[in-house]
Amino acid sequence: MRIEVLSDRPDQLGEGPLWDVREQRLYWIDSYGPAIHSCDASGGDRRSWSVPEPIGSMALRERGGAILSLRDGFYTFDFATGSAERFAETQPGELRPRMNDGKVDRQGRFVAGSMDFEESEPVGKLFRLDPDWSVHTLDTGIVCSNGPCWSPDGKTFYFADTGKKLIWAYDYDTATGNVRSRRAFTSFENQRGLPDGATVDADGFVWSCEVYSGRLIRFDPNGVVDRIVGLPVNSTTSLTFGGPNLDIAYVTSMARPFQYEYHREREAGFVFAIHGLGVRGIEEPRFRG
Repeated sequence: MRIEVLSDRPDQLGEGPLWDVREQRLYWIDSYGPAIHSCDASGGDRRSWSVPEPIGSMALRERGGAILSLRDGFYTFDFATGSAERFAETQPGELRPRMNDGKVDRQGRFVAGSMDFEESEPVGKLFRLDPDWSVHTLDTGIVCSNGPCWSPDGKTFYFADTGKKLIWAYDYDTATGNVRSRRAFTSFENQRGLPDGATVDADGFVWSCEVYSGRLIRFDPNGVVDRIVGLPVNSTTSLTFGGPNLDIAYVTSMARPFQYEYHREREAGFVFAIHGLGVRGIEEPRFRG
């Protein structure tokens, strides 16, 4: 296994890495930049775009451009002009929630959740944005939405509430995008850190980026720890598999000094590329709206 620093400058809160097979490029966000970044598989040809509000996640669109979850709702984004336009406010009149992590399901719907700014109260919700631009609430009572991802067949949806130290599993209706039968997939009560961004590999194992501990934890489909990979900094936040063979793990991290001293680590906030894990990811779909 080999770990390389991919990016050439730190992010305040790097998140949401996304490998696009069509372009053969990595995208990620700096939530408090706030900005979108992109580069090729080896970190070259870097491009960046500023956005007007704190950004929780992004998804590329089939028709070009992107869908963003910014602080107060869903936005369209034009890479050519840098313009972001809101089309749906998710929790109008509520001051504590902000939109956070999101990802596209196998059918092209965008699922993203919100979180409490203070990361203490269950004011967050889980939303589904359909290709017809309608927004649906899937779940409520969330402290900090993170790590949405699906099993290879799309029928199990995994979702972390970082504030509750849990990754949930739901039955996912691939025809409608509705969820049911929520149950605890795994708890982080006895782990060193908290569940943050996540992805599923081609074997159906869930990879969670354990924030505040600098580890990737791979769980089997029953929620049992299968493998732990140590990382160069403790402030790692999320991961995706990419590269020409979808076998490189790209991991984001944060330099923003919350309450933890180790954010003074020299490489905190950079993006890392992990080679030689011996597993492959699954191609991430684009939003079909």
